[in-house]
Amino acid sequence: MSRVEALLAELAPGGVEFKMLGEVGEFIRGSGLQKSELTDSGIPAIHYGQIHTTYGTWTEHTKSFTAPDRAARLRRAKTGDLLIATTSEDDAAVAKATAWLGSGEVAVSGDAYIYRHTLDPKYMAYFFQSQHFQDQKTRYITGTKVRRVSGVSLAKVRIPVPPLEVQREIVGILDRFTRLEAELEAELEAELEARRRQYSYLREELFANLADGHVPRVAFGDFAEIFRGKRFTKADYVETGGVPALHYGQIYTDFGTVARQALSWVRPEMASRLRYARPGDVVLTDVGETVEDVGKAVAWMGSDAVAIHDHCYVVRADVDPVYLAYYMQTGAFVAAKSKHIARTKVKTLLPEGLRRIEVPLPSREEQERIASILDKFDALVNDLSVGLPAELAARRKQYEYYRDRLLTFEEAV
Repeated sequence: MSRVEALLAELAPGGVEFKMLGEVGEFIRGSGLQKSELTDSGIPAIHYGQIHTTYGTWTEHTKSFTAPDRAARLRRAKTGDLLIATTSEDDAAVAKATAWLGSGEVAVSGDAYIYRHTLDPKYMAYFFQSQHFQDQKTRYITGTKVRRVSGVSLAKVRIPVPPLEVQREIVGILDRFTRLEAELEAELEAELEARRRQYSYLREELFANLADGHVPRVAFGDFAEIFRGKRFTKADYVETGGVPALHYGQIYTDFGTVARQALSWVRPEMASRLRYARPGDVVLTDVGETVEDVGKAVAWMGSDAVAIHDHCYVVRADVDPVYLAYYMQTGAFVAAKSKHIARTKVKTLLPEGLRRIEVPLPSREEQERIASILDKFDALVNDLSVGLPAELAARRKQYEYYRDRLLTFEEAV
């Protein structure tokens, strides 16, 4: 018998009483605190949006503050109150809650409720995460694009109210489980970051070893044909039957070092006025928000040509395209390209500058060997990148199942 079961047998042998939230507390709407009124010092303050983005199950400290004279005119939560965000575009996030455990009061914005209640504050916060709560609140959500729930409706939600000692025992168990989950996440992310650093070091070393004077360094303009793509917009996209197309933004968000399949298609009547990368070409962006972003490259290894956006350059050369794409990730290439970037609000790699950048060009056999080594390490890192979210998702499901089991009680008759 678990400690929770033993306590229930002793303190609530006939089952647990269920009550409506309105019976064990009151909902107090926050007041009109704007984001522009948040400061780095002053009176602790929480904006409803921060409940979604910044805070977890509970918090003792705030990330932001507001001026004392402004706080005096706002509604404030006391230690032990629950802070509830009442709006979201996602039903699952409506009524996301965090328990305020700080030593003093905290000012709370509109679109949030202060729920002042008589239960253990962490127990209440964990209940708001449970499937039992989610199932009940869903029937009260209103709105179209912005979804919301009212305090009047939340007051009708039923919560199991075991003895306080049982509430605290459950909180202790869930706190430990939460810590273990956080530690696992940190360990897995640290392992992934270590592999990324190893990969980066290996890549830099492989190319640095070519700088011994025996490998020729050749400017892009001397070994490659370079040309810009042609403009198309999202309005030109079609679902099927179009021309395969590669938008410059996809190089940042959707592709790694190699791309083998287009993710977008544009209207077929545009075909004659577009420009194309052939299989074996390298495609790179000419713009970015930072110097590091500009010139991100992908080797196009698809079976057919692909239309290229006008914020891309195509590099066509008799070199191994994957080797070239990997070289364009190195610190040496970043340093070289930085001399040829126009630094306006959007950074732009100038075409004549690109043509002057030199690349170490060993034999084709050596290029392929280096590309093969980096492919293997890249695959290992990518496998970890995919496996990490899957592992965390599995642990999260396990935790959610256990939490919901702990918060399920036989109701007293």
